[in-house]
Amino acid sequence: MILITGGAGYIGSHCSIEFLRNGFDVIVFDNFSLGHKKIIDNIMFNYPNIVLFQGDLRNKKDLDIVFRKYQIDAVVHLAAFSQVKQSILEPEVYYENNVLGTLNLLSSMVKNNVLKIIFSSSAAIYGEPSYIPVDETHPKNPINTYGKTKLVVENIMDDYDLAYGLKSIRLRYFNVLGANYKENIGEWHDVETHLLPNIIKSVLKSKFKFKIFGANYPTFDGTCIRDYIDVEDIAEAHRLAYNYLNKNNKTDVFNLGSQDGVSVKQMCNLVSKILDKKISIEYTSKRQGDCAILLADSSKAKKILNWKARNSISDSIYNAYQWEKILESFS
Repeated sequence: MILITGGAGYIGSHCSIEFLRNGFDVIVFDNFSLGHKKIIDNIMFNYPNIVLFQGDLRNKKDLDIVFRKYQIDAVVHLAAFSQVKQSILEPEVYYENNVLGTLNLLSSMVKNNVLKIIFSSSAAIYGEPSYIPVDETHPKNPINTYGKTKLVVENIMDDYDLAYGLKSIRLRYFNVLGANYKENIGEWHDVETHLLPNIIKSVLKSKFKFKIFGANYPTFDGTCIRDYIDVEDIAEAHRLAYNYLNKNNKTDVFNLGSQDGVSVKQMCNLVSKILDKKISIEYTSKRQGDCAILLADSSKAKKILNWKARNSISDSIYNAYQWEKILESFS
């Protein structure tokens, strides 16, 4: 069985389906602070080989129960707070949840002899890039608390590998977008901070203006440039990483991205063109902790995991749009 922490969240729910439809039994471990039970209900409707365990990584008793109750082969760890601005304003919350929660998880794994984990890391650990595209050997200098928590966890995993033989694959993904609306899952945050959902909300809600944070970055159009990758491609990478880890029993790290940069303005134009809708834009000040350009070198994942980005950004936009329409019916 695969234990997926944060399995009711955005990326976690897509990973759950990826493992389920490839024949794995899945335990979703989630406290529903960010994830939604309705998402798991939707998954359970089509996949009987899924179990829900409501628990919190900060509570060791919850972890003791789930590891004693089920025969777990490996962990896919996605449970984390991820808002950059919030992480800067509330670092204690982020270190407690992202770092302490993971430390509890790793300790429970060692205690129960579960020694394989796929970790949802982040390109945020790199900070301002000193060269583009960013490969896995790039210096790590995170510029926000969220990125710092991810780097701390990676360092802890190195120590746990050395001391206890706990092997990990760290997937440092860049900007995730898209949805699997046919399975009734997608991006669902009570406070939405991600680019594409907010652009789409400005299309669906006439009074909602899309805010661009900063228009004077040192880029060709003054707005941030990011590397976008579809959530279903990300989910597939987790399964391929598990297969690699299960076969080789070796700790490693992989970037996940497309290596194609898209600026915020370009994304607005793409959404407008694909959906044939006008985007209402409001410019505002830069957000602390945002770098100008971040692009991935994912050649290592392509070579070793046999992974590549399959979904186009146009597909991701269309799928996200269909999901947002479904999400509106939930409220």
